[in-house]
Amino acid sequence: MERKIINDLLAWKDKADRKPLLLNGARQVGKTYILQKLGREQFENMVYVNLEKNLLVAGFFQENIDPRRILRYLEASAQEKIIPGKTLLVLDEIQACERALTALKYFCEEAPEYHVAAAGSLLGVAIHREKYSFPVGKVETHTLFPFDFEEYLLACDKGLLLQEIRQAFAAMQPLPEALHQEAVELYREYLIVGGMPASVEAYIKSGSFLNVPDVQGEIVNNYVADMAKYADNTESVRIRACFQSVPAQLAKDNKKFQYKVVQRGGSAALFGSEIEWLAHAGVVMKCQRVQHAAEPLSVYADLSSFKLYMGDVGLLTMQSGISLATVLSGGDNTFMGAVTENYVAQQFAAKGYPLFYWTNSGTAELDFLLQKGSDVIGVEVKKGEHIRSRSLSVFVNEYNPAYSIRLSLKNFGESNGIKSIPLYAAFCI
Repeated sequence: MERKIINDLLAWKDKADRKPLLLNGARQVGKTYILQKLGREQFENMVYVNLEKNLLVAGFFQENIDPRRILRYLEASAQEKIIPGKTLLVLDEIQACERALTALKYFCEEAPEYHVAAAGSLLGVAIHREKYSFPVGKVETHTLFPFDFEEYLLACDKGLLLQEIRQAFAAMQPLPEALHQEAVELYREYLIVGGMPASVEAYIKSGSFLNVPDVQGEIVNNYVADMAKYADNTESVRIRACFQSVPAQLAKDNKKFQYKVVQRGGSAALFGSEIEWLAHAGVVMKCQRVQHAAEPLSVYADLSSFKLYMGDVGLLTMQSGISLATVLSGGDNTFMGAVTENYVAQQFAAKGYPLFYWTNSGTAELDFLLQKGSDVIGVEVKKGEHIRSRSLSVFVNEYNPAYSIRLSLKNFGESNGIKSIPLYAAFCI
């Protein structure tokens, strides 16, 4: 299954001033797979170490972390030569070994000729909680997300349809109706399957949705296990409560995160660090409120007001318990609006956009704001073909943007400065 991040990894491999690579991301998004694929296809050999499982090798880093010493020990353990330019050294689950993370600095400074790639499933949590000596400026960091819809189409062998979608987006001209309906059907499938590689693989292999919830349930169980492993007992209970509240938070008319939904009398003081834990772990995505839509958006974010989305829309669909028939039929269900917003948030996050939404004194709310260069673009999200809304008009009248975007199930088109883009093409934006 193709992942777009492979292009970034190939560029890293060939850099003259290469630093060690640090691949971050939530558990089970495919970090190990993509690094091993890189090692198999682009190098003569690969030495792979899981520092969470192989405690003996993790012990090599506990004292002297001179790169030459570490390399000798790893060669002896793996019975494999580590040759500059020919071997990929993969240090997986690096968050489990603090000194290995620190060692990347010395690989950068003293052994830059070696290709060293590290991956961490809960790296954000480990650094945030344990004050690890992070090798700032000494590593090249990338984040791997679940499959976005473009990658899902490639996995489903829909490359030709993908080309047509991209061409229609570039020209802002409607797709032929048959192709449009096919893309809508695939989009609805994606809302169920989501972008976790194991879920995508299970669906493609079986052609059935029946096994997908079981795979997703196992992923969620692994997330919950991590909450217990990387937090103390009291914190892990609160982290789970915040995580389990996400569908209920999104079901409210006002999707702003409310602590009372987690627990009566809940507050930022009680649950703030737990929400940050989930965000650092990549399990949820935080979307900050902005009341002044000007660049740079980050300086106008209201840190006390935010929405939480699940890191993967398929996990949200499964956790919510909404029926597969409702999702596939496009039935008029209120919660489908939340599912649709979560899908869009996931596509934008995978593109590298920070997530913001806009309100103006509580009278209007726009689902997302994107900063593209010096332009701030308002994005309205509709779950179906009904597109009447007051908020986008209020935003346009107040800020007079270069253009605005409305995502819905309607075909491509453009009118009065508003680009109508089908939800299945959100990855093009």
